[in-house]
Amino acid sequence: MCRRLTTISRRFLLVAAIVSFQTAHAEYGINFPPPAADVAQEIYDIHMLTMQIATFLLLIVFSFVIYSLYFHRKSRGYPADQNFHNTWFGNWSWVMVPALVLGIDLTIASNADTVLKKVWEVPKGEKLMDVKVTGHQWWWEFDYLDYGIKVESRYIPEEKSGDLYLREVDNRLVLPTGTKIRFLHTSADVLHAFWVPELAFKKDAIPGYVTETWSELNREGVFRGQCAELCGTWHSRMPLVVESVPPEKFDAWVKQQQAIKVAAAEEASSSKAWSKNELITKGKELYETKCGACHQASGMGLPPAFPALNGSAIVNGPVADHLKIVINGKSGTAMQAWGSLNDLEIAAIVTYERNAWDNKSGDVVQPTDVKQAR
Repeated sequence: MCRRLTTISRRFLLVAAIVSFQTAHAEYGINFPPPAADVAQEIYDIHMLTMQIATFLLLIVFSFVIYSLYFHRKSRGYPADQNFHNTWFGNWSWVMVPALVLGIDLTIASNADTVLKKVWEVPKGEKLMDVKVTGHQWWWEFDYLDYGIKVESRYIPEEKSGDLYLREVDNRLVLPTGTKIRFLHTSADVLHAFWVPELAFKKDAIPGYVTETWSELNREGVFRGQCAELCGTWHSRMPLVVESVPPEKFDAWVKQQQAIKVAAAEEASSSKAWSKNELITKGKELYETKCGACHQASGMGLPPAFPALNGSAIVNGPVADHLKIVINGKSGTAMQAWGSLNDLEIAAIVTYERNAWDNKSGDVVQPTDVKQAR
């Protein structure tokens, strides 16, 4: 009875292991993911052809090796062949086999070169949608040049992203299907690299330079990538998420983003005197999306790279010094300039930081104060 239960348990564990492997394989496959562009499909096809040829040759070579090891072993009394290389086959095999392998390699290389030219050479004389991709330590900025939209994309902390920790972002790179898109890559600080496997290309983002790639998505979906160039301590916190949608859905998204931009500009330019609670509420939301990744939601930071704001001498010191660092950044540190935010956003963040956690300064910073500090 115990033996039978043991057998059943083993079978159950085997089935569970197979199911869990299949589930994991679906999310973290060992092969290329299904391509999302025609050029990516061509690269995938070349990859699969290469793997099939390599596997076929591997089986042939290992078959000869295993056969020879088994049937020509000394224990069977097989004498060593000292004259193999003096035979016709022995001599010509050193010519025929390398020539065959070289011919296969050159054929594959020729096809690969043709496909790579398609990837790197942006179509000329055609109207393309331009997206400027800027790498920062450690987030991405997507500038839709044709629509006047700028999107900042940052990783989502573990407590909010769950199983997609280090793979999900707050704002995705939304792109339409069936549209030729030109990506203009650059960097604001150090080397980064734009890499999304489903698009089948990786392009470096170099400070002071602009490099180009292009793609035309042929299916809808969410495609996850990563910065593929070591760019500092938080390199792993630079995921890329591309969301491919139909053109009509993309147009609706563009209108929504433009409306948000207009509303934010009108709100920031108003002469309204904001209450402390209004600024703290707005500042908390902005802090969590723009500052929390480095300084943490608790305000304790990750010293020494990202100092704590809770109890900080800067946060509890003169407002002017606090505003100066937020607007202009601090050279020689990871603290970047946030002057691209509007006056209201900076006022809200600074007000929140000076009244959050154990900081109880009671200060209220208005957009007009930020305008004067710029």
